[in-house]
Amino acid sequence: MEGRCKTDAVKKVLGLPVESRHQIEALRARQFALVSLAPESTRLTLEAQSISPLATGLGIEHPLENGFAFLNPYGLPYLPGSSVKGVLRRAAEELYGAEEARWTDTAIDALFGKEVEAGDTTTQHTRGALTFWDVIPELTTLGMDVMTPHYGDYYQAKKTDAQNRVIYPDGATPHDAGSPIPIVFMVIPPQSRFSFHITADSSRLQDCNNWQALMQAAFEHAFKWLGFGAKTAVGYGAMQREKHLEEANTQRLSDLIKEAEKNRIEQEQQAALQAELAKMDPIEREIAGFSSITEAVTALESGKWVGDEQKQAAQYLKQRMQEASSKNDKWKEETEAKNPERDKAHRRTLLVMKYL
Repeated sequence: MEGRCKTDAVKKVLGLPVESRHQIEALRARQFALVSLAPESTRLTLEAQSISPLATGLGIEHPLENGFAFLNPYGLPYLPGSSVKGVLRRAAEELYGAEEARWTDTAIDALFGKEVEAGDTTTQHTRGALTFWDVIPELTTLGMDVMTPHYGDYYQAKKTDAQNRVIYPDGATPHDAGSPIPIVFMVIPPQSRFSFHITADSSRLQDCNNWQALMQAAFEHAFKWLGFGAKTAVGYGAMQREKHLEEANTQRLSDLIKEAEKNRIEQEQQAALQAELAKMDPIEREIAGFSSITEAVTALESGKWVGDEQKQAAQYLKQRMQEASSKNDKWKEETEAKNPERDKAHRRTLLVMKYL
């Protein structure tokens, strides 16, 4: 009965609400926007799709025996960047010396950092050049899986002697007559998409200018042979690379960079305009604030300004019309048109001249 209650409880929390899906989309978009700010030579993005369930954070303490990794403070499933780094370091070490991969001790230490073994007092620990971002999978629901540990009675019967050696009671042997208890746990289901982002500190790359090619080889090896997350020895966490999505992301990153540059230019132009407006007197600033010459002339005609201010406004309007690029907005005291009323520039000029 206890197992049934636990299973029912897990099933209730598998579906992600709409708000969580929107958060996933927003966080993934934010990651793409942030990585686009890094120079092309210091960033790498790979797309993958899981082809088996992925278990992440099983070792985290949890009331349901098996934990799960949720990103704080959002409560969304994720694959920690530290986990990604560990898998890729192992992939690099397994590719060590392979002619097609070109991984060396120097490259491993430079990119992942130099690890110091216990008791080694001569080697100094160093930080690697690469930063591995947390991976937020694109998914709409979580999955549930079951593990059924057999021979529980046998393993639970073990004890330790005075020398801390494991011993078993006399006659205790593993057998199939026990009653294994299924244990349910949450997983990220197959067909979920993962975006792996890596950025590099160029000052720490040393001679590893080909680090992107090296990491792609490590990813390919990890996708094919290692897997990500927990229980990879029994097939969990297997993935395949999605190159067609990477090509789409290349265009997406290019668009983000262009948009950021456009926003930067607009902000600079706006700042320059505000600085220019700050130098103007109040009436000149009001004239500059109108969206068109027509709107400013209409305001003059409607009596927005009176007395000396009216004449001053007309002078500023004249100056603006003399600098106008539009044919209909130019200052034009004379016209050759047969019907002067149809010459908009001439008509506006006469209106302003009344107040000069």
